[in-house]
Amino acid sequence: MWDNPRLLNASANLLVGVALALLAMAGAQLLLRSAWLELREVTVLGAPTHTGGEQIRRATLAALTGANFLAVDIDAVRGALEQLPWVRRVELRRVWPDRLEISLEEHVAFAHWGDAGLVNTHGEYFAARSDESLPYLAGPQGTVAEVTRRYRAFARLLAPLADAPLRVTLTSRYAWQLRLASGLHIELGRDYPAEPADRRLARFVAAYPQTLARVQRKHEYVDLRYTNGFALRIPELDG
Repeated sequence: MWDNPRLLNASANLLVGVALALLAMAGAQLLLRSAWLELREVTVLGAPTHTGGEQIRRATLAALTGANFLAVDIDAVRGALEQLPWVRRVELRRVWPDRLEISLEEHVAFAHWGDAGLVNTHGEYFAARSDESLPYLAGPQGTVAEVTRRYRAFARLLAPLADAPLRVTLTSRYAWQLRLASGLHIELGRDYPAEPADRRLARFVAAYPQTLARVQRKHEYVDLRYTNGFALRIPELDG
């Protein structure tokens, strides 16, 4: 080995490379712990509507755990902020030399979901409360996106009647029930391959001008679970 200059050079280069790597690692550790790179400012871009500054501050500080500018765990801070009720998505950016920028995307409430929370405009559930006058949606676990999608489809079908669903429920038997702004309750029933609930509702809307529109009494309940027609309940005629 000692008589082989090429091997000696390779060994020396290897040792130098290892030494440099160790120095770089040591330098990186010093930078990560250095008080000279202290994180001094956290800036929230925009003006969140439902998420208060104090909420953001507490969640951010809990995730920082004394880290300096370079050692900030971006994923930990993002995760802590996304646990806040109205926060949907978070983007973070280090700004040299001592600032962290936070950009929050909040949920936009689209509907109430049962008695437990809300649905956003993306058809996603989130655990928050709102005093807004919103539609009411409900369904079995895991059906939030589907119930939201079908609400929109039912609303489009009902538009010619100048009416809209205030309440859409998918029962435990996967049958659809609607309560309209006019007070009419519609029993749509289940989706079948040969006839989905949307088709029965479309048939009802098409027939409405020649049928219910001519009934002078108030009608409160329509059952559309029939192949070739529907049943109507008129309160004045009950009993």
